[in-house]
Amino acid sequence: MKRFNSGASALAGSRPAWTGRLSAALLGLALVAAPLLPQAQQHQAQQHQATASDIDKVEGVKVGPKSRALRFASAEDVERQALQQYNQLRQQAQAQGALAPEDYPPVQRLRRIAAQIIPHTQRWNERARNWRWEINLIGSKQVNAFCMPGGKIAFYTGIIDQLKLTDDEIATIMGHEIAHALREHGREREGKARVAQVVTIGASVLSSILGYGNLGGQVAQQGAQLTLLKYGRDDETEADLVGMDIAARAGYDPRAGIKLWEKMAAVAKGAPPQWLSTHPSHGKRIDEIRKHLPETMPLFALAKGTEVSNLPPYQSNWGAPVPYRP
Repeated sequence: MKRFNSGASALAGSRPAWTGRLSAALLGLALVAAPLLPQAQQHQAQQHQATASDIDKVEGVKVGPKSRALRFASAEDVERQALQQYNQLRQQAQAQGALAPEDYPPVQRLRRIAAQIIPHTQRWNERARNWRWEINLIGSKQVNAFCMPGGKIAFYTGIIDQLKLTDDEIATIMGHEIAHALREHGREREGKARVAQVVTIGASVLSSILGYGNLGGQVAQQGAQLTLLKYGRDDETEADLVGMDIAARAGYDPRAGIKLWEKMAAVAKGAPPQWLSTHPSHGKRIDEIRKHLPETMPLFALAKGTEVSNLPPYQSNWGAPVPYRP
């Protein structure tokens, strides 16, 4: 477990579960976002914006409309609660020595990649224009990374070290996590949780009137849990696709996702089958990435200033190269 100063052991929190009530997710969240992107990296992002405006005129992946559940939760409230938790946990992380210092090379690496991706976020969510983007590295063996509503990003040293991530693979993960925030999946979970609570209360009252005790409420609650589970998988698939899109526009190879999930599968041996998890199986994710390469490889080629046919196979530091044949 990495320590960045003489404080206590590094923070070892868990990924925020934006699949239930926001309040519960925030209570269990172990994230401290870093200071805003340094001025030099903000300037880098602004310089990249010039090319981003051209690339972002080109069509990429297509996903469905945002969930209607968003109407039941305020974006401002969700982002405000996330920011409050960030401020609290920032103090905790600093006290425990879990916050990587500003001059730590892996932190600078993450912020450089973020500075290239962020200019491409606004086409997916206009609110991103005003987000106070922040990124931090937390010392922990956990294979984990996430982005809070409002653009607060955190990576754990475990995911970088154990998977030996290339820049393209970091961009794939970062794009995926940013996509959750852009598509407002946390707000969606909060909206659905509120609806599920109303349905459960209503079913419970009706069952009591009819003399069945709380049977209706129990059945409704089980149905709500199954619905939330299903949408959790949909959110992950959507985040994979949107993340591929924005990372490719930033000049990162979308084929890196194939190698990333092969690495994940090797690390996560014994993972539960897809139907028992809120995440798609590694194999299904790889299939979806391959399916959408025709939409993202032209974006990557454009960002690199070349033709798709001229792109070499993606070469990771693990396994065989990944070619692309249109």
